[in-house]
Amino acid sequence: MQKLVIAFIANGKSTNRYHLPFVLQRKDKIKVKKIYARNLDKHEWQRIDGITYTDNIHDLYDDPEINTIVISTPASSHYSYVKEVLNAGKNCICEKPFMETVQEAKECFALARQKGLILECYQNRRFDSDFLTVQKVIESNKLGELLEIEMGFDYYRPETPEAVHTFSRLNSYWYGHACHTLDQIISYFGKPDHVHYDVRQLLGTGRMNDYFDVDLYYGNLKISDRSSYFRVKERPGFTVYGKKGCFIKYTKDLQERDLKHFYMPDNKDFGLDTPEEYGTLMYYDENNVYHEEKVISERGDYGRYYDAFYDTIMHQAPPLVTEEQTLLQLEMLEEGIKNLK
Repeated sequence: MQKLVIAFIANGKSTNRYHLPFVLQRKDKIKVKKIYARNLDKHEWQRIDGITYTDNIHDLYDDPEINTIVISTPASSHYSYVKEVLNAGKNCICEKPFMETVQEAKECFALARQKGLILECYQNRRFDSDFLTVQKVIESNKLGELLEIEMGFDYYRPETPEAVHTFSRLNSYWYGHACHTLDQIISYFGKPDHVHYDVRQLLGTGRMNDYFDVDLYYGNLKISDRSSYFRVKERPGFTVYGKKGCFIKYTKDLQERDLKHFYMPDNKDFGLDTPEEYGTLMYYDENNVYHEEKVISERGDYGRYYDAFYDTIMHQAPPLVTEEQTLLQLEMLEEGIKNLK
């Protein structure tokens, strides 16, 4: 089997927590050859046998075997690195938030087309367990016609915004967290008819954006995407209402929790919900009989992003994350925060 030979720009949390544990499970398809790190003296993350670590980025760009480079640096450097990678003749996966502006993204996608290369945003959260479970429930048709979906992505971390005394779009809560949730909505429901934005700085002008409550409308369906750093009690991850029923899933996907504890995907129960964490489905059937039941959670797997990317590069499958989806999300990110200073 022909392999995808990849390299990573940056050797920090993103590379080691959200990419490598899944890529290294796919050694039949993917070879990680090199990782670029600015400071090779830092050993915050354990070095992996068989991977060359370098502080010369041209070791990646000039290597003819490497066909794809993954950018997992802070978002402020994405635009410049993407252009460098594409100009070096490599396919490119870029972490989210993808860029700061739609114009930057359009320029990069145009360059990729000119070079005959694939450029994609890394949207691993499409493979969150809770999101996949919601799709399963919707497609069971037990809820009837969908009326409303509420998505919660809350924390109680007041110390985070309280420590920030300047405003930045790229470092906002909106850019940093809605890049997950908006993509989930767009990937499943497409482009909304219209959007109402409520993106705030709870600590006042000139401070960090720390809250958003955004409504997306699809005909009669309203999807509310809500998040705050000041929620002592988190809202459910998903609440889905239809004409015949309701599904509530409190617990978010657990892959990130396990990764933070260095409990890796090679464990059989990695990221799996226990029965106590299953969502509850309540509905009336065709005989108007009420049912209430637990729904076994789907298995989340961020590595499925790489399976799809492999098929795009090796078998010309359509991209999982399309240019149109990425540009639509960036349009929404720009629009939602445009009045904040």
